[in-house]
Amino acid sequence: MDTLVMENSAPAQAASPPDFLFTSGQGTISAYDLGQPITTPACEWPLLERQIARALAAAEAAGQANPLLIGAFAFDPAEASCLYVPGRYERGVRMASEPMTFAAKAALASAPASNQVISVQSTPAAAEFKASVSSALDAFAQGRLSKVVLSRKLSLTLHKPADPEQVLARLMSQNPHAFHFSLPLGQDRRLLGASPELLLRVSGGEVFTHPLAGSAKRGNEPEQDKRVAQDLLASHKDQHEHRLVIDEIRRVLAPHCRELAIPANPTLMSTDTLWHLGTPIAGQLHAGQASVLSLACQLHPTPALCGYPTDLARQFIREQEPFRRALFSGIVGWCDSQGNGEWAVVIRCGVLDGHQVELFAGAGIVAGSDPAMEWAETGTKLGTMLKALGLDLEVAQ
Repeated sequence: MDTLVMENSAPAQAASPPDFLFTSGQGTISAYDLGQPITTPACEWPLLERQIARALAAAEAAGQANPLLIGAFAFDPAEASCLYVPGRYERGVRMASEPMTFAAKAALASAPASNQVISVQSTPAAAEFKASVSSALDAFAQGRLSKVVLSRKLSLTLHKPADPEQVLARLMSQNPHAFHFSLPLGQDRRLLGASPELLLRVSGGEVFTHPLAGSAKRGNEPEQDKRVAQDLLASHKDQHEHRLVIDEIRRVLAPHCRELAIPANPTLMSTDTLWHLGTPIAGQLHAGQASVLSLACQLHPTPALCGYPTDLARQFIREQEPFRRALFSGIVGWCDSQGNGEWAVVIRCGVLDGHQVELFAGAGIVAGSDPAMEWAETGTKLGTMLKALGLDLEVAQ
């Protein structure tokens, strides 16, 4: 069940779906009356910080004791953000035994069994994606890069329009412990997803992050699945990819923390489709140190989403990827006026617009990566959203 704590300037309409939803193991944020978005890119941080402060102050003046900032930052800090300070919101305490909200259960019960694809296009296509992986391998051999994350977009036209509430309900059912999010983008477009990865959480001076890097498709049978997991844990390539991420997070967080505990080795984490290498990192911030928002913007994008070194990897992505990522592989979440909050990585996601759907997936490329296997990995990752849409997984191949 959901235990609600409301922070409103007007009574909430319990029956109406929220304009914005974010769920995690810590609870749910349901927001209403979003108003106009703050779209200033993260690279203009001084201006963006002032705009956020003004919006939070206005909400406090309107009667909110602890107003929230919600929304998403783009992958590229030079691209537009999509942030709001809602007129009202509800915080729900999501119980482990009841990972789905009542509204999600109702939407799932009414969801049609399947949909049909009228047209599909991958950008880039398989040959172009594999060529980009080969170019990345050349860059590694020349010492210009250590890692880069390459991605693709799957553009679909569906027979029946996708219902955001039903898709979100299916995501909650498929991946009950993920970070679920639903964010309006304007003109009836909506960003939805079920991310397995937390970028950063800050609560009362405690900081926590759980980066994922290195993955493998789950096996169909229990014994095969167990072997896949153990092979991933023993993989030198995946351990190297993971270490690049951990070292960068340590570099960013250590100056802000009086304590920072980082396990020596990653552990296994699973979704319905993949095994991941993950490392839970916990720390104590210095008194009066940075808020979750400023820390998240310093961390983002980590090598798990971009590559390493970050600036060179981002430039490589701009040169190789024939589409703009926008909010895909950005971060989504919330923060309050006291500096607490939670931000997850925008992956396992898509943008819904009636009959038109755009899905996204990426793969981390390091020395030793195989172009065909990396293409297949993106197909596996696209499976999360394809299943939630009631579509055949072969669409991604």
